[in-house]
Amino acid sequence: MSLRTIVEKKIDNPEEFKNQLLHWSQQFAEIIFLDSNNYHQKQSSFDCVLAVDAFTSIKTDYHNCFEDLKQYQQQTKDWLFGYLSYDVKNDVEELHSSNFDGLHFPDLFFFQPKKLFLLKGNQLEVQYLRLCDDEIESDLIGIENNCQLSIINYQLSIQQRISKESYISKVHKMLEHINRGDIFEANFCMEFYAENATIEPIEIYQKLNAISKPPFAIFFKNNQQYLLCASPERYLRKEANKVISQPIKGTAKRFLDITLDSNSKKELEQNQKERSENIMIVDLVRNDLSHTAIKGTVEVEELCGIYTFEQVHQLISTVVSTVENTTSPIEILRTTFPMGSMTGAPKISAMKIIEELEESKRGLYSGAVGYFTPENDFDFNVVIRSVLYNAKEKYVSFSVGSAITSQSNPEQEYEECLWKAKALFEVLG
Repeated sequence: MSLRTIVEKKIDNPEEFKNQLLHWSQQFAEIIFLDSNNYHQKQSSFDCVLAVDAFTSIKTDYHNCFEDLKQYQQQTKDWLFGYLSYDVKNDVEELHSSNFDGLHFPDLFFFQPKKLFLLKGNQLEVQYLRLCDDEIESDLIGIENNCQLSIINYQLSIQQRISKESYISKVHKMLEHINRGDIFEANFCMEFYAENATIEPIEIYQKLNAISKPPFAIFFKNNQQYLLCASPERYLRKEANKVISQPIKGTAKRFLDITLDSNSKKELEQNQKERSENIMIVDLVRNDLSHTAIKGTVEVEELCGIYTFEQVHQLISTVVSTVENTTSPIEILRTTFPMGSMTGAPKISAMKIIEELEESKRGLYSGAVGYFTPENDFDFNVVIRSVLYNAKEKYVSFSVGSAITSQSNPEQEYEECLWKAKALFEVLG
């Protein structure tokens, strides 16, 4: 017997409905709202998903977390929504995270929602656990009668964890590692933060989403902890026996002028530094996927495809593999996490050097948020272009990074970080 009661409904105005759904969800302690912003992509099951109200959950630090998650996933055999923070890497390898952490999120958190909404086109599927399925009708009425909040302007004092001088000297250190042959490439990130800060999370999320319209936008809440995410990047997706990874490496600015914009795109496509960054990560992803793949099934479906977003053009590659029916979804995540686009190559050396040079614990930034289905499929994004907020500690944080390779110019990498941060500064006033 199914755990859930399923009701289908036609929605007249899906865009308006998404907005109502998000506002209605704010009453719950646990929320994950996923929005693809109708971005044209081949691999997508839904346009929008909302999961709220934990029936059961798992919240843990990195120690033994993959085994704990595996047990939880096998016991519930249901939809699970949540995240893996970057620091669960410490469960897989001999690694540590001792940098400053102002956010204090758990390393891993997943919940089994009582209430689930899946929207595709104008078809809505509602799935409620049987213990609350008598609330479906009244909830749908509540959603459609939801009124919106007012707009607030923020004046946050945003500080930078690493000064420009320090950033440049750290990139020089990284280049020394590269020249010595310790690594080929590493993703180096820095944090911007505000203390004693109070924000309205839903509003920040909506502003950020409107600026970027990314395919992997997420509003996440766990009590007083929030993630407001406008990510363009998929980490990993599993559909039946197929596993799909889509690393992004290589970025160019957009321009209002059509000719300039088109030139920027062409330059990116031909830029050897940007392409080599992407190809190094593709090799790493192929290697990661081979741990669980049926022999000979790892292949690159698209190399350095060029994709356009509201703010930037990006190079995205698609690497796929086939797994056995018996392979645990958690094992696929464990053997590929963290994603290569946020670490570097070789992965373990890069992670050690990152830890040494960065000054903030990454936490949920450069981790992954997503879901498991009852059929053992899953879809996870990469947490970038995101604001993190701990309402209890009144701490707001966002981080940006860039890939450092032998061809990197420290000043230019610093500039790249600043223009990646632009949208985040805009929404935080």
